[in-house]
Amino acid sequence: MIPIVQFEDVSKVFFKGATPIQALGRMSLTVRTGELLAVVGPSGCGKSTLLNMAAGLMKPGTGSIRYKGQAVMGANTQVAYVTQKDNLLPWRTVEQNVRLPLEMGAHRLLPETEKRARVARYIQMVGLAGFEHHYPKELSGGMRKRAQMARSLVYEPDTLLMDEPFGALDAQLKLALQAELLKTWEGSGKTLIFVTHDLTEAISLADRVVVMSGRPGRITAIADIRLPRPRDVFHIRFQPEFGVYFEELWAALKQDAPAGEDRK
Repeated sequence: MIPIVQFEDVSKVFFKGATPIQALGRMSLTVRTGELLAVVGPSGCGKSTLLNMAAGLMKPGTGSIRYKGQAVMGANTQVAYVTQKDNLLPWRTVEQNVRLPLEMGAHRLLPETEKRARVARYIQMVGLAGFEHHYPKELSGGMRKRAQMARSLVYEPDTLLMDEPFGALDAQLKLALQAELLKTWEGSGKTLIFVTHDLTEAISLADRVVVMSGRPGRITAIADIRLPRPRDVFHIRFQPEFGVYFEELWAALKQDAPAGEDRK
């Protein structure tokens, strides 16, 4: 089976004025079709850069990115990208925001009945039924994240890229949305690449966890997480096997932790 995403010897250098900053060292990574892959590492190690490359929003300095075996040369319309900010359009309701991807590209040709059905299905899936006609300013932060997730799923992409989607939320809401994400993803056959700073979050959600070093980012560890599914994102951390994975991955991650920083 052809991997869904392949990063082949990629690297990236940015410039601050005339000063080069190597954000990402040369690295290769294969993403398996249908898996939930979490990428964890310190700030500035190139995690978001990897997602931007997979989305075709940024070209690598070296190497190449392939999606379903084809080189990514421009915007990759086969993936959905959930960024740290929800980017909902303030003048559009929840329903109108979720519908937005169906008004672009080939999805414009879908029958109107199919568009309405999809929008309703994904709003229901993320728990926003009853809020279809609310504007973003009328929603809580967690509800805005749910609307963003529904908008990303509505055109039914094969792959979902998520960049610290729950990082700014309180602990209780974060757990609730992690559970919602797993419920939506499990059994869907979709591939999910999830970037986070939080090692506990990464292990709780993922099939595999990739640990990246500090700048320039390189892969320092990869672990298959063989915890059973479906998962309870709260209680799973109390399983003995969870602690084994945590210790293994923390050993790689802590090399770039500031002195005295506690575990996440």
